[in-house]
Amino acid sequence: MNVQKFISMKGKQSIVLITAYDAPFARIVHEAGVDAILVGDSLANNVLGFSDTLPATMDDMIRHTQAVRRGAPDAFIIGDMPFLSYQCSQDEAIRNAGRFLKEGGANAVKLEGGSSFAPLIRRMVESGIPVMGHLGLTPQSVNVFGGYRVQGKDERVAKKLLEDAKALEEAGVFAIVLEMVIEEVAKQITESVKVPTIGIGSGRYCDGQVLVLHDVLGLNPAFLPKFAKRYANLYEVSLKAISEYVEEVRTKEFPSEENVFKLGGN
Repeated sequence: MNVQKFISMKGKQSIVLITAYDAPFARIVHEAGVDAILVGDSLANNVLGFSDTLPATMDDMIRHTQAVRRGAPDAFIIGDMPFLSYQCSQDEAIRNAGRFLKEGGANAVKLEGGSSFAPLIRRMVESGIPVMGHLGLTPQSVNVFGGYRVQGKDERVAKKLLEDAKALEEAGVFAIVLEMVIEEVAKQITESVKVPTIGIGSGRYCDGQVLVLHDVLGLNPAFLPKFAKRYANLYEVSLKAISEYVEEVRTKEFPSEENVFKLGGN
């Protein structure tokens, strides 16, 4: 996978993305055949225990992008630029984006925002940094939105989303994530731009889909957004396995004969 192949898949083959944050899961999702791995700033709430994505730092993101690269050396990896890593100045934003490629081993970066970020995106692309856009519900702006709300319900917002998508395309993004956008609006955007759209909670007509790994695997039993699907219940599997380990240690069943080393043995 590379940027040009990514673009060429639009309208021909549905593009599959998933998040990953460490080496073991990166290895699994890559072997499963996903087209790209997103090291999302959702690291903050899914791995680090925060309530939203805002606390993720550049150092957090770089460290976990490095881990994902080690787990999946041949994967196409997109690093998610965290809150305040690109909003303060263009020069700082380009330096931070460059860190994802130089230090993290990413192939591209993703950043949230509409037409106001088009000049920055253009500079990044001119600097050799592939950029994926992100429109609709942008979690870093959750305090502005007043919560996690579906986008595009009224004509004014729908029109702005379409204008933003075209502005990002003109700025040089290779794809655009559409998060929690009304299906009809996501379809219109998808048909209006030449770059792939990647939906998360934006319906069936996007060029591809992305989900959070922890939602797919059922690692958080207390949370499952409407747009996600739980394909396994690893929380229950893990709880059962570790409970059995606890019981066997307490009853002296573990370690058993086959788990110990003896003089003269191997």
